[in-house]
Amino acid sequence: MSRKVAIVTDSTGAYPPSIIDELNLHIVPLNIHWDGKNYVDYVDITPAKFYKMLPAAKTLPTTSQPSAAAFITVFEQLIAENYDILTLPLSSKLSGTYDSAMMALRQVTAGRVEVLDTLLVSIPLSAIVIKTARAAKQGATLLECSNIAKEAASRSKVFFAVETLEYLHKGGRINTAAAFLGTALNLKPILGLEDGLIVPVDRVRTTRKAHQHLLDLAEQNVGPHGKIEFLGLVSADAPKAVEELRKEAHKRFQIEEELATDLSPVLGCHAGNGAVGLSFMAG
Repeated sequence: MSRKVAIVTDSTGAYPPSIIDELNLHIVPLNIHWDGKNYVDYVDITPAKFYKMLPAAKTLPTTSQPSAAAFITVFEQLIAENYDILTLPLSSKLSGTYDSAMMALRQVTAGRVEVLDTLLVSIPLSAIVIKTARAAKQGATLLECSNIAKEAASRSKVFFAVETLEYLHKGGRINTAAAFLGTALNLKPILGLEDGLIVPVDRVRTTRKAHQHLLDLAEQNVGPHGKIEFLGLVSADAPKAVEELRKEAHKRFQIEEELATDLSPVLGCHAGNGAVGLSFMAG
């Protein structure tokens, strides 16, 4: 009889507590370093507190991946409970979290843990974690869960609008070549993820147009009234914008499931207040 599978991920995806409990998700948090203090994402700092502090900050926070030891602790506990483990960290091209998980994998019982790089982050990663964890709960094997995650990742895309590129640029998450998007003339940058990296997509005149353009980009991918298996909406302290997008998305697409949530503080360090993201898993 095959073992049960547990899903381990990191704190860049955001999940309501009810989903964490229901699907037995195990989350290894990233860290924020700010004015000499270390904050563990979602443990020592909430989105509400973080986005209140950020605009007035004199120094920008920095971030770091979890240690391999943090993953080893979770892995060993789950193996002791007779689980196999599928680990779904954020894109290896944006963080060393994947590397920490791989280092941990080499320290535990061989064949019990897989670390899969989906090349995604935040809300599209959340969608894949949720889909895979449901399959695990229904008895899918480690191989089956891995294949479900890979297939879901292949159908997932994300676009996001930021108020400024300052945070991404200073945090080293977007290169100088993306300066064509610069906020001269108050243009609002729209970015996407391509092969695990943040890439410039477009720029528009106003925040509102930027948010509407996220829907246009989704429509270009799934077609008018296209099917979306999982719609993800995320914001850095912009709940009204998210609610408007959600309503408009339901007019434009056939949506099976949705999740609207806060951008995790650790990602807020790089995106800044007002960032809004829209992800979709094509139906």
